[in-house]
Amino acid sequence: MQVFRGVHHPGIARACALTIGNFDGVHRGHQAMLALLRSEARHRGLPTSVLTFEPHPRDHFAALAGKPELAPARIATLRDKLSELERCGIDQAVVMRFGARFASQSPQAFIDDVLVAGLHARYVLVGDDFRFGARRAGDYALLDAAGQRAGFDVARMNSYEVHGLRVSSSAVRDALAGGRMDDAATLLGRRYSISGHVTRGRRLGRDIGFPTLNLRFPHARAAAMGIFVVEVSGLADDPLPGVASLGIRPTIESAGRVLLEVHCLAWPAALGREGGYGKLVRVELLHKIRDEARFDGLEALTTAIRRDADDARAYFATHAALRRQTTRDRI
Repeated sequence: MQVFRGVHHPGIARACALTIGNFDGVHRGHQAMLALLRSEARHRGLPTSVLTFEPHPRDHFAALAGKPELAPARIATLRDKLSELERCGIDQAVVMRFGARFASQSPQAFIDDVLVAGLHARYVLVGDDFRFGARRAGDYALLDAAGQRAGFDVARMNSYEVHGLRVSSSAVRDALAGGRMDDAATLLGRRYSISGHVTRGRRLGRDIGFPTLNLRFPHARAAAMGIFVVEVSGLADDPLPGVASLGIRPTIESAGRVLLEVHCLAWPAALGREGGYGKLVRVELLHKIRDEARFDGLEALTTAIRRDADDARAYFATHAALRRQTTRDRI
């Protein structure tokens, strides 16, 4: 998949089947829309294209209002969003910076400058709640009428439901915030995960006997926060069991940066002590143990981490037994 920053780039396809959205999490509703887009593109002989935004539009308006708490908690990093779009078979993704200039565009200017001149859209698929342009003045009817004049087809997809529940990024955020990891997996169509390169930290974990792999989460708020049972892919042939903290580390610092710290319960000897740095890993969050908490000093923190690691081992032992029982039942 090709990725472009902004719409006016010489490498962008000269015609495309396009869909537009934030695609935070690329959940099952998004996946259904992308599957429909691919089908329509094949019938028209067009490449598929996704127009998405960074920062999230609600981040921009929250900052403009001076109310950062109104910005949505993020499900996915841009890296993970683009990775999932590629897995869904998208040919090109265009990342548009959402700022004051873009937000002030009239609906017609968005159509003329972005959809027609920038992306050369021949088919545009949108969701049932799609709005665009300054003050969200543009709607499906306006886009459809403009498409007839400009020579592109417009279609709208209704909401996607699972077990009677409308699948949305908000529903995924609610499940993650509540620690309902199985519900989140149902909405996403996969286990919730975060990927990134392992960076060097303060090595405090190593000093207290629990060395960690550190991954930055480059947003002010993550949809899932707390202590989790995890599996780590990218370090060995098979996923490694672990326990992880995703949050702001209130006992250690007050900088407010969100960090994913992973302690592997069984470290591969072949990697050596320094073998994880710089590697691109994917961390699946399987089960929430507890919320983040502030402890009175390192001794109390170490005791809590030891208890979390024991809880993670118990989780894996229980689920390994369940998998063995399932296998026997099949036989």
